[in-house]
Amino acid sequence: MKKYPRITVNPQKMGGEPCVRELRMPVATILAMMAEGRNADDILKEHPELEREDINEVLSFASELITDVTQKSN
Repeated sequence: MKKYPRITVNPQKMGGEPCVRELRMPVATILAMMAEGRNADDILKEHPELEREDINEVLSFASELITDVTQKSN
């Protein structure tokens, strides 16, 4: 897996869940918002602490993670 500098994993925060830049904003939360129909602009308006590159990196991270899991299961 390539490096994702905007995605952090800290066992002391959010139970070690992957988050955006130590912000206590889990990757899964951003993905869930997008699954509910919110786009990047909506999310950025609701969460001004985030940057567009954060969302782009969340999507890349999730895509690569799914690809890795799928390849390992075959």
